[in-house]
Amino acid sequence: MSNSPNRFANLGFEDFRRLAKDETLSKYERIGFPDAYRSGKEECIFQDILSKLTLLEEEGKTVLDIGPGCSDLPRMLVNHCESRRHSLILVDAPEMLDQLPAGPGIEQIAAFYPDCPQLIKERAGAVNVILCYSVLHYIFVETSIFRFLDTSLSLLAPGGQMLIGDIPNISKRKRFFASDTGIKFHQEFMHTTDIPEVRFNQIEQAQIDDAVVMSIIQRTRQQGFDAYVLPQNPHLPMSNRREDILIVRP
Repeated sequence: MSNSPNRFANLGFEDFRRLAKDETLSKYERIGFPDAYRSGKEECIFQDILSKLTLLEEEGKTVLDIGPGCSDLPRMLVNHCESRRHSLILVDAPEMLDQLPAGPGIEQIAAFYPDCPQLIKERAGAVNVILCYSVLHYIFVETSIFRFLDTSLSLLAPGGQMLIGDIPNISKRKRFFASDTGIKFHQEFMHTTDIPEVRFNQIEQAQIDDAVVMSIIQRTRQQGFDAYVLPQNPHLPMSNRREDILIVRP
């Protein structure tokens, strides 16, 4: 089976339900990544997450993971939360959740977030840590991004942290591939002498760009929360064209 990134373009919630049950796919392909993008790299990803969600290193917190998938990354979070006596809530398709550990301290909610009214009602203002990693670009296409954001902000407890991680920002990608560094990267990765085609000032349908990222920052700050755009660890597989948003409730 082809391991081209294009195979995993334009996926939606129902597509992931199907992928999760496909036994011909690897655990990385089931969450929409070619093996080369995630295999052997998830420990580094998890350490980058821990460096930003500092409350995860404390004890006895309530943690929400939106769209954890079924690779090793959510298992790392499960083990970490168990060691720190955190309560962990996982929200994803049932087909994904079925492949993750269950047990004391773990609550699984089979739903397309934010379509989980009971969670939103019961946990309002009570979640210390929210993680949403490699998911925003799917939410952006399938639902209102501000509905997703506003709902998440309503869940954060005072002092709480939210990481919207691994955001594929097409503006950042264009800046990179227009640079000498990006051209060299492209040529080495693709084994070609071609120069990547980059078009600025062009409408990109269904793509997150600087305008979307900055609108999230602005809307979050206007609601009384701090928000920051953060770079990824340069050792992460797509750090040169993806970035994170950290939100903190004062």
